[in-house]
Amino acid sequence: MTRKRFAFVIEDLYGGGAQKSLLYTADQLRQRGHAVKVFTLRERIEHRLPEGLEIENLAVVTRFTKATSTVLTEKWQASRIKRALTPWRPDVVISCSCDKITRHLDFPNLYFWIKSDVSAKFSDTKQRERAFAKVRRFYKDRQVIAVSQGVKENLEQIVGLEAERIVPIYNPYERGPFMAMAEEDAPVPEGDYFLCVAAIEPRKRHDRLLRAYAESAVTTPLAIMGKGKPEHEAAVREQIKELGLEDRVLWLGYHHNPYPFIRHAKAMVLTSDAEGLPRVLIEALLLHTPVVSVDCPSGPREILTQELADFLVATDDETGLAQALANMDRAPITIEPRHYQQFLKETVLPQFEAL
Repeated sequence: MTRKRFAFVIEDLYGGGAQKSLLYTADQLRQRGHAVKVFTLRERIEHRLPEGLEIENLAVVTRFTKATSTVLTEKWQASRIKRALTPWRPDVVISCSCDKITRHLDFPNLYFWIKSDVSAKFSDTKQRERAFAKVRRFYKDRQVIAVSQGVKENLEQIVGLEAERIVPIYNPYERGPFMAMAEEDAPVPEGDYFLCVAAIEPRKRHDRLLRAYAESAVTTPLAIMGKGKPEHEAAVREQIKELGLEDRVLWLGYHHNPYPFIRHAKAMVLTSDAEGLPRVLIEALLLHTPVVSVDCPSGPREILTQELADFLVATDDETGLAQALANMDRAPITIEPRHYQQFLKETVLPQFEAL
């Protein structure tokens, strides 16, 4: 294996899944013998940083640059990034969540890592077309890493992106850390339960979940984990009441470590209108918890393969979803390593090394 130099560029290391998967990917490549450096554009860190992973803050995103955000400002910021990267001589540069700035860089080995499906984010036609135009402007004739095959297809077929190259590469996972977190103490409900782990927001479609669950007539409780705006939480609670499900739905709230709940669930349920590559479904399989999901764009179809595809239901087929819940309740499917092999780091990291 040829030892390479990887530079990852990201705005900050605060919050979400994109930052988490970038840190994990960067550190795993480092552990495989590559030289790896993460460049942040501002000092904002929430995630635990892997020991031994080199991180440099370039401090090019400030209160001033936020207030005066123009193309000129972006080009100045990009010039500062280039000045830091050039002497490091990376073989591969991967930009994540800061492409508004990095699109002004001209490294021949620069890839833009797209983590979500922009085609499914907007219902308003004008907003949607503006978003598509921005994607075409940023990435035309550039190299892109798409987090799933579905994201790649939607960029090409729906958004109309004419990129130089779009490479689908999944986020890499290993099972051990999830099993360790699943062993921690937690107030897990007693007995069997179905579980939905999702932010309480309209796009996650708890309304669809609750109607299908009511129609399924299963007696196994449904546990809802997540948090959202007070008005969104209130709407879900009201629907639970209207459907007469108060004695069958468990409201778990938000938990920093959801894995003990996922591991002990009878099945994980996802009913969103849109995803990129839903981590929660992959994590469920890693913990050998089966999944019932709608076939939303994009990701679930790539995760629920082989016989798991029997529990993948058309997005608006609530009767089909109810039937899938009833089938899973009656005869839960057994998860085996072959069901998640394509997401393990041993499968994924060589694809980054091949860039």
